[in-house]
Amino acid sequence: MITVLLVDDHVVVRYGLRLILEAHPDITVVGEAGDGREAVSRTRELEPDVILMDIHMPELDGIAAIEQITRAAPEARILALSTFDLDEYVVGALRAGASGFLPKDVSPEEIVEGVRVVHRGDSAVAPRLLTRLIGTFVRAVPREGAAASAAELSARGLSEREREVLTLIAKGHSNADIAEVLGVAVSTVKNHVTNLFAKIDVHDRAQAVIVAYEAGLITPGA
Repeated sequence: MITVLLVDDHVVVRYGLRLILEAHPDITVVGEAGDGREAVSRTRELEPDVILMDIHMPELDGIAAIEQITRAAPEARILALSTFDLDEYVVGALRAGASGFLPKDVSPEEIVEGVRVVHRGDSAVAPRLLTRLIGTFVRAVPREGAAASAAELSARGLSEREREVLTLIAKGHSNADIAEVLGVAVSTVKNHVTNLFAKIDVHDRAQAVIVAYEAGLITPGA
């Protein structure tokens, strides 16, 4: 059973999300919060598996709440939702520790699948958002900044194989895909992923993708 905390300042939105999620036997909503500050408190109290987090809220916005929850309850998985899918909101949420970002105009099925995806430890970013990030935000990273990021990766001790795995992650490959490309066992890939995530200080694949692009390991359209 996946336990979920709903965070949105609109009661009707929370009600709709509850109906969508609880129509599935593997998901139960254990609580709600109307702002970011309450979300942090309710997370400590209820210890949900997944938090559906709105970005624009009073008291404490979603990104600030994500940062606090990530520090206080790093085992919780956060799926950010927003009416506004501006690139800075997406990147801000992922940097803060969210495992995914979906615009509110996605289908109910996509929201349910997003909850399941982040619960099992993967990232859930709407394809159109990821494509736009690659096409706009990544191109805006200065070349010297990318070079510095690449140097930082080297300083953190990434092996050549770990850099290769990070590049493949950034291209959207699953662990099974990477294992096939490299000709190794999936368990070996999982070990590489665990080690490189620790070295670059990220929690999931979504954050790793951002690091890979900023370090210049992959370029838009590659």
